[in-house]
Amino acid sequence: MAETIEYKRGQTITEAGSAMTSLGLVISGRVAAVYPGGAMMLERGDVIGITEVVNEVHFLGYKTVTDTSVVPYPYSSMDNLENLMSQHMDFARVSLCSMFKQITGLLGQCQISEIHTNDLLQKLAKDVSFYEDLCRKLRIKAKEVSGVTELDTYMIEESSDTWLADYYAGLCKLYQSETGKNVTSDISVTMGMLRKGSLDARKAYQLLDNYYSFRQELGSVYFKPEGNDLHEYLTETFFRLKPGSADSIELNSIITRIGESFFDEAGLDDPAYQKRLSEYEEKAGKIMESAAESEQASDADEWIMPEELTDSLDKITAFCGAESEEVQNFKAHIMDLRNVDDPESIDDDVSDLRRFITKEFFQVYKIAFFRSLEIKPTLPVLMFLYFGFVDEVLAGRKYTAVLSGIAQGLSGSRGGGIYTFYDWLKAIHSGTKDPSRDEFDTDYNDTIHKLKVQNKIDAEEEKKRLADGNAKAVFEMDNFFRSADKVTYGRITTFCPVFLEKTCIKDPASTLVDRDVISDALDRIRKVDYTAYYRESLDQKHMDVMGKETIHLEYLPDFILMPNMGTRAVMWQEIEGKLRNSPSRMAISIFHAEDMLSTMIRLTGDFRWEMCKRVQGARWNDVTEHSLTSEYFDYVQFYRKNRDLSPEIKERIRTSLQRAKNSFKEMFIRDYMLWVQYESNGSPRLNKIARQILYNYCPFNSELAARNRTNPIYTEMIDRGELKKAQKLHRLEQMEKKLKNSGHAVPETLTEEISFISGKVKL
Repeated sequence: MAETIEYKRGQTITEAGSAMTSLGLVISGRVAAVYPGGAMMLERGDVIGITEVVNEVHFLGYKTVTDTSVVPYPYSSMDNLENLMSQHMDFARVSLCSMFKQITGLLGQCQISEIHTNDLLQKLAKDVSFYEDLCRKLRIKAKEVSGVTELDTYMIEESSDTWLADYYAGLCKLYQSETGKNVTSDISVTMGMLRKGSLDARKAYQLLDNYYSFRQELGSVYFKPEGNDLHEYLTETFFRLKPGSADSIELNSIITRIGESFFDEAGLDDPAYQKRLSEYEEKAGKIMESAAESEQASDADEWIMPEELTDSLDKITAFCGAESEEVQNFKAHIMDLRNVDDPESIDDDVSDLRRFITKEFFQVYKIAFFRSLEIKPTLPVLMFLYFGFVDEVLAGRKYTAVLSGIAQGLSGSRGGGIYTFYDWLKAIHSGTKDPSRDEFDTDYNDTIHKLKVQNKIDAEEEKKRLADGNAKAVFEMDNFFRSADKVTYGRITTFCPVFLEKTCIKDPASTLVDRDVISDALDRIRKVDYTAYYRESLDQKHMDVMGKETIHLEYLPDFILMPNMGTRAVMWQEIEGKLRNSPSRMAISIFHAEDMLSTMIRLTGDFRWEMCKRVQGARWNDVTEHSLTSEYFDYVQFYRKNRDLSPEIKERIRTSLQRAKNSFKEMFIRDYMLWVQYESNGSPRLNKIARQILYNYCPFNSELAARNRTNPIYTEMIDRGELKKAQKLHRLEQMEKKLKNSGHAVPETLTEEISFISGKVKL
């Protein structure tokens, strides 16, 4: 072992791209491991370069944050490393633990970077739209914003595996335990872990690099060296607006946000950009001074926390019964959480604290729910039930005030099949809704019946339990709630069900999911894929007229808003119970930090796949039974033998399948997202086989079909679709004509079915 090397604060240890010649054990101090767009901290016990051992060069750069001591270990190859690890078992164990920790950190940053990048992309679209709207108001011609249509969104389609972070965090705990000593003694396992971990770290780095590069592309839309960019157009427009007007205040806020968001990605430290920014700030500052003072006064009133939220933790636990041991433990652990600097740390003590709080949270939630059915809940209790709020200190003064305002505006179902989780539980308890299926796809009725079959309960007890609202609510909380809350949160490894200011990705007010947000996203999807939520059925009311003629009825999903701020949504079940003609159930965070439209398209694609499997049963992948899943399954399974696909297209399919983790369903969902977001606008992104399958089973409405028909890529496909549609319409129209001629009333369902087949459904 070489002598310790001392580094001063701010000194570069290794630059990205330099040759791998050694590993470095940090003895003291802190080191920043720099990746595109950010850095993660390495501390005492971490090993510099351990995530890069299968590479010839460093893909991370390392720079000291404080005075640092490092012990170097020579590295030339994996064989050399194997000898080193064999001779120094303690170093091997430390190295593996450090690698697991670093990979977990990189994967966590991937999720944050993905959210940030997609947020900037959505903001760009809104900024362009806002600029064009202002130009219309001012009656001036909007300048064309160059670079928007050239953005390569393909590079940010791939996401990190959420389970992988959990896997490496678990390995870190395993190797830190006594069991880890025994595992480390097997050098083949150690080297396998190092190889696999290094490859996963490299992949995480590549994702971070893709996100950063894409943010640079976004930055180039706003800022170009020669000018004539979106930032310049917005600043020009600002000085045309009436000083102090609502539009000028909003536009100034947008321009300020743009500069802050793209400082690194667009290289705004360049003197030319600095001159532009400072000139704008100086001129706009004088104009906005009075408006800023007014805004500050407004903000001072806005964040006044209601007096009844003081000591919220005491009031919530008192409502639940402070004498209960589980409530007391919950309160004690929440108070411990106040002293944690990083609630999402993977250190053992913080991880254990999160685990205790998570277990106790669901117990206390259950107590609070049943108590709220007997006693009117106070505001802190309502905020606990709606958002997972427990303490004004942990939530922060601003967010506590925001949550209190939102909570007081919530009451009962949000309408249109949209429920807060608290109101969903009340619907379960009252019998309005049946409990959701558990993780093993078993519903409440089957669970109770199974007990009867096993002779654990008799027929009378079975009947009693099937009607027991309390038991149904408990089933929902023990199964659906625990799983869905964690999944929608998104960051499974660091999941904590308590609302914390430090873990908020965005402002809750800007991410609140309500009826308008969901309806808007759903409507935009249904304008493209209008058949998405329709089911085939028989017209039971008009069997004498309609006979066995099938009709299509729409069943929009039930959305359950989980009490957290999260990044994921889940299509929990495609039907209610065993009824095909019933709403699906989808869970999403009440504060959803990602783009709602993209999330809703993904959910709809997931629903389409699962609903087709439900309808087709065991033959869902049998191509002799024509269906969405069978044809898509056949296309992906045998794409290499498909003579209609060029070698280049086949290579793209192979890459897409790899990115989808070899999941046919995931690949379909990604293609479905391209279908709705791009293909519907005449922007081809799919190959002709995938496009034909999507059009057959997720057809455009009449307006989109007519618009895209002029595009040669779509012409033949749409013409064939229109021919099939005309044949169906002819039969229905003949039926309608006969009814009219015979003097019979035409059922409304027949008229609606004609509109459906025509693709002229009204939303």
